[in-house]
Amino acid sequence: MGHFQALNQYYVLLFLCLVLDSLVLFSRGGTTSSYVRRLEATLDMPLDSDVFRVPPGCNAPQQVHITQGDLEGKAVIVSWVTQKARGSNTVLYWKEHSCKMLKARGKSKTYKFYNYTSGHIHHCPISNLEYDTKYYYMVGVGQTKRKFWFFTPPKAGPDVPYTFGLIGDLGQSFDSNITLTHYENNPLKGQTILFVGDFSYADTYPNHDNNRWDTWGRFIERSTAYQPWIWTVGNHELDFAPQIGETKPFKPFKNRYRTPHRSSGSTEPFWYSIKRGPAYIIVLASYSAYGKYTPQYTWLAQEFPKVNRTETPWLMVLMHSPWYNSYDYHYMEGETMRVMYEPWFVKYKVDVVFAGHVHGYERSERISNIAYNVVNGICTPVKDQFAPIYITIGDGGNHEGLSTKMTEPQPEYSAFREASFGHAIFSIRNRTHAYYGWHRNQDGCAVNGDTMWFFNRFWHPIDDSPDDDD
Repeated sequence: MGHFQALNQYYVLLFLCLVLDSLVLFSRGGTTSSYVRRLEATLDMPLDSDVFRVPPGCNAPQQVHITQGDLEGKAVIVSWVTQKARGSNTVLYWKEHSCKMLKARGKSKTYKFYNYTSGHIHHCPISNLEYDTKYYYMVGVGQTKRKFWFFTPPKAGPDVPYTFGLIGDLGQSFDSNITLTHYENNPLKGQTILFVGDFSYADTYPNHDNNRWDTWGRFIERSTAYQPWIWTVGNHELDFAPQIGETKPFKPFKNRYRTPHRSSGSTEPFWYSIKRGPAYIIVLASYSAYGKYTPQYTWLAQEFPKVNRTETPWLMVLMHSPWYNSYDYHYMEGETMRVMYEPWFVKYKVDVVFAGHVHGYERSERISNIAYNVVNGICTPVKDQFAPIYITIGDGGNHEGLSTKMTEPQPEYSAFREASFGHAIFSIRNRTHAYYGWHRNQDGCAVNGDTMWFFNRFWHPIDDSPDDDD
């Protein structure tokens, strides 16, 4: 009898070991959040919503937005639209506590898209600004004046603190409004938005209804008029519609939005770079040619060696289509670009890459997949402390809704993922440390859904993977 009891205990222990082994085998990846967002339709706000309201006054400027206007951070580009008449191209601006009012003049244009004709779109560069200074500015000179303000960044330096906000795939739904409001109320207070593409989703309406570009511009003005948004183009900015005679890609974007691409030697506004405080930010175009010998490839090959990590220690890259993505949606769409450019990302020790496109949230481990060639068969991502962390933040709230289907089991390269709308904050403290937090819309403004302390790959290249307890 004792022999049979011992034998039963042996089999029980063997069974438990097999169960535990299988749990380890099928839980190779990081964390798939247990938070379950209530599934409901993601609806665009109606056209009579207050966020779309046209500002009062005769030919009042609307859709006011600013972006950085040069490589160094001493210029801005002010843009706005006047619907009824061209009006003035002049911007008046002055430093806080100064009585000296300065003047800059821009240019205006209109464009047609199918049966739509735009208002007068104004772009006015302002240069030779002082670092770390609050400026007021006024548009609508001679008719209905509107006044706004912005802060210039601090001069580039290794230990200058600076905080970025991150939003992608925003659209103009009720959830989009929650995302923007949540960001505005975040106590960490982002100073510049890094926007990873997919703006208005006008192309999802009949005939690419460009009136939806106007409503989106009015919706985001409450933020874009006061702090720079750094633009990345996504697939919804292509607006390539030969079925209605529109064969020029990116037409609405190129007319409405400006980037400082020429100051970084780029030939197109879709890829460029800027310095902002302690960060060197490279913006790439997922939907422009990027193969060898193309303009984007040639530009990027020359761009990485220019980065001086003693001046701008944090090297960040923005793109739209993610390279590492464990959702079923848009799976491996960024693979060909990854194969072309990932060796450079590792060689030059990029700290972090932000992308959108997938309507969910995901953060990777520090991984690379650069060993493969056509004969060795080595094609599995591996942990690599010289590689960036890849963050997908296409969870702004657009009306296409959330990406809810994920690949199973969660792959080893995926550290955390969740199908919720939200935004993120990347707060650089000094040359070695940056604090990162992702905020889901359902939580309080100060609540983090995912957090991590980043250690700079150039100055402090040690393992910064969060502990399991974190």
